[in-house]
This record gives sequence, C-alpha cells and structure tokens, in this order.
Amino acid sequence: MWATAVGVARVRALESARKDALFHDPLARAFAAAGGLWPSSPPPGDEAARRRRAAVSFSIVIRTRFLDDLLRQASASGIRQVVLLGAGMDGRAFRMDWPEGTRLFEVDTAEPLDFKASVLRRERAVARCERITVAVDLREDWPGALTAAGHDPAVPTVWIAEGLLIYLPQDAVELLLARIGARSAAGSRMGLTLGPRGVIDRFGADAAPGSAASMWVSEMPDDPLGWLAGHGWRAESHTLRERAAAYGRPAGTPPRGGGERIGGLISAVRLR
Repeated sequence: MWATAVGVARVRALESARKDALFHDPLARAFAAAGGLWPSSPPPGDEAARRRRAAVSFSIVIRTRFLDDLLRQASASGIRQVVLLGAGMDGRAFRMDWPEGTRLFEVDTAEPLDFKASVLRRERAVARCERITVAVDLREDWPGALTAAGHDPAVPTVWIAEGLLIYLPQDAVELLLARIGARSAAGSRMGLTLGPRGVIDRFGADAAPGSAASMWVSEMPDDPLGWLAGHGWRAESHTLRERAAAYGRPAGTPPRGGGERIGGLISAVRLR
C-alpha cells in the first residue's frame, strides 16, 4: 500500500508547480520521480477514471493545506511533539518552519521509510526540526516502538493521520484511536482525514485492482464529532468544499445529493 504514498507525492509536486499553490513541497517531485511517477503522465482515457483521479487529487491538495494549518496552530500553542502516523512521503519535517525544540516522529513500515531515506540522501535534504523515524507496522505494537524512540506521553502531542483511516477496518480504527488517546496529555491535538459517506460506492466499487481506491474499506461514522467525544476529544469537522473555498480554490462541480452536511477533515483537542 505504501506505493500510494508516491502517488500522493506526485499530486503535491503538481500543486507545488502552480503559481497559486496552496503549499510548496520541494521534495515531492523527487519522491514521485524515484517511484516512477514523474514526468507526470496524462490521465487515462476512461472519463470515469479521469474524474476519480481529479477528485482524489483535489482532496489531497485541500487536506494537505488543512493539516499544514493545523500543525502551525499547534506549534503556536506551544506543542513541540509531532507524530505522523503512516508518514509515507510526507515532507513536512523538511518544508515547514518549526519552532526550536520540535521533535517530529514519522511512523511507518521499514520499506517506505527506507525508500524515502534513499531519496533524502540523494537530495541532501536537511530537516528543519529533530526528525525521528519509527519503523513499525501500525497493526503491531507501534506505541511501544514510539516510546522506545523517545516520545513522551506526559507532554502534549499533535497527531496526524492523513489519508490513513480509510484503509483500516473499523476495529483497527477504534484501536488506533484508543492507542492515540492513551498517549495524549490534555491539550494534545489531532488532525484526521476521514472517508466521506458513500465514497467507497462512488469511487471504490469499480476501481482497478491494486489502485488506492480498491483498498478503501472505512468511511466516517454518522456522527464523527460524537464518536471522537467518546474517545476523549473535542473535535471540529470541515468539508473539502468549505476549506477549498476558504483557500480560494473552490470546487468546480456541485456536491452530490444537494450538499455536504458533515466533512472528512477533522481537527481535535484532547480533553483529559
């Protein structure tokens, strides 16, 4: 599944090349090239596939900016401990301005972390904070590995699970949230992306085998804010369209079913 992270890097590289880019990720093109997805290839001729690809790319761009903003706000509040779960080709340790003393943990399996390390060496990339990689499968004892790497659960953490939960069955999502909560001091923050209701039927049902959409298994609950409150978090929910409009990048097509009542971009604060 980690190869999909290279596809995300391709989208971020394309966005970074725009004059009105919502963020700049200088390493994204190198990750995409090393993974065989650069130069950029045109979308497939299938119109339905083209629309899916455009919709997914749009969501990646908007969620990236949303979580960038969340991380800046967390840093401004004094949080100096960051954990990226399923970090993939995330370049935030290298492209964002971090306050002195920030420790950023990238948690993922060894294969993507090794691939990433080879690209970073080639690019002579230098992190702007203390970057610590934690090679562990999220289905295993990642909290123990995180502790061994130096994470301190007694001080606030900002957690990011970007484009991750949609790939996990519901029991694994619940376990992940419980484990995050157990390691989150009061005042910790969390940024999540959740699959909107119906997205698997719309995009996953006829997705090509092996594609990202073919591996989607989890959508957001009917009441995501109540769900997160049950896990000890006070959360806010935002839609892609709402955030896109705020960023000056409004969606080009009307929402299905007359509107979006709940959104898959979540920011949350730990209550206890």
